[in-house]
Amino acid sequence: MPALAGLTKQSDITVNAREVDFVTVFNDNWNALRQILGIMRPIRKAAGTKLTSYKASLTLEDSVGEGELIPFSEAKVTPVAYDDLTVEKYAKSVSIEAVAKYGAEIAVEKTDEAFRNELQKKVLKRFYDFLVTGQLTETYGTFQMGLAMAKALVIDKFNKMRKDVTEIVGFCNVLDVYKYIGAANITVQTQFGLTYIKDFMGYSTLILLSEPDIPRGKIVAVPVENIDLYYIDPSDSDFAKLGLQYTVAGETNLIGFHAEGDYSRATGATYALMGMALWAEYIDGIAVVTATDKEPSGGE
Repeated sequence: MPALAGLTKQSDITVNAREVDFVTVFNDNWNALRQILGIMRPIRKAAGTKLTSYKASLTLEDSVGEGELIPFSEAKVTPVAYDDLTVEKYAKSVSIEAVAKYGAEIAVEKTDEAFRNELQKKVLKRFYDFLVTGQLTETYGTFQMGLAMAKALVIDKFNKMRKDVTEIVGFCNVLDVYKYIGAANITVQTQFGLTYIKDFMGYSTLILLSEPDIPRGKIVAVPVENIDLYYIDPSDSDFAKLGLQYTVAGETNLIGFHAEGDYSRATGATYALMGMALWAEYIDGIAVVTATDKEPSGGE
């Protein structure tokens, strides 16, 4: 008796399970990062949304004589526009010869893992490049003083803006940290490809990076309230009108993934679609402090 029409075959299940696994692990990794950084729920944006940060200031008018007209205090919020939030497309292909030689676990699964990791790194790299453009800049002599003052600078800035700061995340070079702590017994954690220390010198999280992500002697501090994650939904109905169906997973569709075989080339192709950006709302709410590793100079 012939198989039922529309029967889901084993090959269909295998490919679909692979797609679901890819996007699920990707989303789980980003959820872990959100917890590390203290980011609130990701914010969905339309493609082409302008990534904009702001510089905020307020000149308080408080010298008013009896019976005089009360002047308005001048508040300024200056936008600083950067790139658009765009859809990014990626593809990977594995040959049937590679599977025959190395097996599916290496040729398919390991390359999927590497593919996913590189996509994650790309988003993080852009975030690091953006962070070092922070506008609260000063120079201090020692790493310890630099850490302390970077935190103080962002607290002072947000106090002046009358905005709350609950936790502060720091970014610095891993060599600077280990040079500072020496043989001290601290707990270093690794997750999402990040090495970090929790609750270190007043920072909720201190993320340890290497060059070129952050140069030696640089310390970046940013309040968790100043970090957002924007994303474009790959399952957007407008994309589907092109006949493009990407597998997504979870409540937040950060990435779309599709796998299919190319019989004309005897290869397995995979396609990823995403549009993500880690961002800070206030560019002048990011401290970038330089530690010269000399005697404290008291700042610039």
